[in-house]
Amino acid sequence: MADVILAGIHKAFGDNPIVRGVDLEIRSGEFMVLVGPSGCGKTTLLRLVAGLESADRGDIQIGGRTVNTLPPRERDVGMVFQSYALYPHMSVRENLAFGLTLRRVDRAEIDRRVNEAAALLELSLLLDRKPKQLSGGQRQRVAMGRAIVRRPSVFLFDEPLSNLDAALRVQMRGELARLHQRLQSTMIYVTHDQVEAMTLATRLAVFNKGVLQQVGNPLELYQAPANKFVAGFLGSPSMNFLEGKLERGQLVGRGYSVAAPAGSEAYESRDVVWGVRPQALALSEKGELRGSVDSVERLGSDGFVYLKTEAGVVAARFDGPVSLKVGDTAHASIVGGAIHLFDAESEVALPLQAASAARVVAP
Repeated sequence: MADVILAGIHKAFGDNPIVRGVDLEIRSGEFMVLVGPSGCGKTTLLRLVAGLESADRGDIQIGGRTVNTLPPRERDVGMVFQSYALYPHMSVRENLAFGLTLRRVDRAEIDRRVNEAAALLELSLLLDRKPKQLSGGQRQRVAMGRAIVRRPSVFLFDEPLSNLDAALRVQMRGELARLHQRLQSTMIYVTHDQVEAMTLATRLAVFNKGVLQQVGNPLELYQAPANKFVAGFLGSPSMNFLEGKLERGQLVGRGYSVAAPAGSEAYESRDVVWGVRPQALALSEKGELRGSVDSVERLGSDGFVYLKTEAGVVAARFDGPVSLKVGDTAHASIVGGAIHLFDAESEVALPLQAASAARVVAP
């Protein structure tokens, strides 16, 4: 295991800045997930750690060593790519052993490591098959096994589940979590899927446009987002946002007036954007928000109704069957969960209570 420290990392391609002054410490043995929309710089940052790209400025340390000038093979990292990158003419056994063979590791040691990795990943019965004879999930396990046999101090995962179907992604998420628990290795995982990020991470690092927005454990970031971007990116469906003003203990806007959260008195008469998660809104006979049904998303035992209000479209959760159809009028009430306040101009969260333990990074 090893810690990874990124200090003042900048990277641009031509005139296009991709990573902008990132400072991030990844602790030894933790599962750090780098998450954000496509093009936010997370994969570039992973490639910088791997040595596949060079930073324009800043330092990268792995296990206490500055590795800026070291080639990839000397950084003691194992990388699993989005594509499986398996050799089609080789068997599973040969794919797993290939990196060790290039390093001229003793044959008996290669066999031992390959057999251990195969047992760990439930590949023992597939060692003589070629990649084309495997399912997508099995191929991804082979790709992970190829990194495991090298016994690196840090594992790097670049969206390894994005090519799998939905059911297989859920299965592989569980396998990755179990793998981390067994190996207790430092893992850095890149994804744009916030569900993957929330379920896998020991800690999350959220990025937008090359800038690190916030770092903390998933629950901390979900409950106390540093800014509107983090609040909207984490959670499904996305948080509802409405423009308003604080007036005498109420949030007032176009077509609504709702009770302001406790601790908001300091922002009296201030223009704000306030957010509430769809799970904290419920359909009601007469609620704070009123609108026409824009769409209904039924998920089985529950679902979400999207209401077109005067202030904008909001999503509200419902339980059981509903008879609403597009165009109907409906109301939604705030039934639980916190209202989040954000400055209307900077979009930074306005604190209502003691600061979260999550590290906040100015956007």
